[in-house]
Amino acid sequence: MEIPLIKNRDFIIFGLQPWDISIGSNCKNIALEIAKHNRVLYVNRPLDRVSKIKLKNDVQTNNRIESIRYGTNTLIKENENLWIFNPRIILESINFLPSGFLYNYFNRNNNKKLANEINWASNQLRFANPIMIIDNDFFNALYLKEFVNPSVFIYYIRDFLLSQQYFTKHGSRAEALIMQNADFVAANSKYLEGYALKFNKFVADVGQGCDVEDFLQKPANIPADVADIAYPIIGYCGSLTSTRLDIDLINFIATQRPQWSIVLVGPEDENFKSSLLHQKSNIYFTGAKQPDALPLYTHTFNVCINPQLLNQMTIGNYPRKVDEYLAAGKPVVATKTKAMEMFSSEVYLCENKEEYIENIEKILKEKRDENKIELRMAMAKSHTWNASVNKIYKLILSKIKLYE
Repeated sequence: MEIPLIKNRDFIIFGLQPWDISIGSNCKNIALEIAKHNRVLYVNRPLDRVSKIKLKNDVQTNNRIESIRYGTNTLIKENENLWIFNPRIILESINFLPSGFLYNYFNRNNNKKLANEINWASNQLRFANPIMIIDNDFFNALYLKEFVNPSVFIYYIRDFLLSQQYFTKHGSRAEALIMQNADFVAANSKYLEGYALKFNKFVADVGQGCDVEDFLQKPANIPADVADIAYPIIGYCGSLTSTRLDIDLINFIATQRPQWSIVLVGPEDENFKSSLLHQKSNIYFTGAKQPDALPLYTHTFNVCINPQLLNQMTIGNYPRKVDEYLAAGKPVVATKTKAMEMFSSEVYLCENKEEYIENIEKILKEKRDENKIELRMAMAKSHTWNASVNKIYKLILSKIKLYE
């Protein structure tokens, strides 16, 4: 474990993913790592007016309303150094507005309201000269550097959000501006580093961590719903989302090699549910599983795959599931992207569907190689949150003179 380079400082972290989100979050992992040696205020995304109406039964909505109406559930101590803050405000929903003066006025006002809340919480905790990290929220954080005045302002980019329709309208301007104004930008992949360099010369690929401990040991049992499936098993674990995964590629593999069993573990979107994949006798859907069950399935696979589509949404993504596969010692076949280049020594990267077939066949013909298994596991274990956060620390120390 690397020795942390920054200790006993105050950090404010804010972004798109709130603490009470139901899925894994880079931002939460970063906050937990930083809080091992520093104080951290984790600011949940405020409630907006449309969400208050449309998502009135949502857990996150109710948590924000408790803070707004009753002053409860406002500043919660998660551990010795980490506090979760639910801002006591409702932001205006303004994405429908055209670009121009009116949108900019309301967006700046939203930012100012949020900054006032952050400053209040920071004062409650007696924070001094805080370092601020913004996780991919270029709308609600666009003016926070001005209104909060942190000693260091960091923009962390983990997804290319402009590929999604909601973010396109105002996002091109907003993300460029927030990166230009940031003291530096931390990216979680080589592709996103290249994108950020268009707007700020102080950019670094900090990678990301992955909690792989549960994948390192082979479980004693095989899940009942895959116990009778014929080998070899080619498997995937994760959300089955048609905007990110190549349905045609999966269908091609199943069609070309009917003797292979394709096991897909995870919840399906509507396109997957209605796809021809369900008509294939050698494709098996297990449905959604709890995170602690995923190692059980991964260890049943002969080959793990990451059949990504190539589009703006996926090309820069850091594939956390690849680390999980490697931690289990499994051979991995994946779509070649800029972000995947860092895995090239241990992962079979493919530029087309034929290469998927070729590489899977190659793996299945190979004898078990303990050295290869150890190298895969070592790569996964090297991708820790401690290592990723220390890269952020190094960038801070190299570019910004911190207050003593």
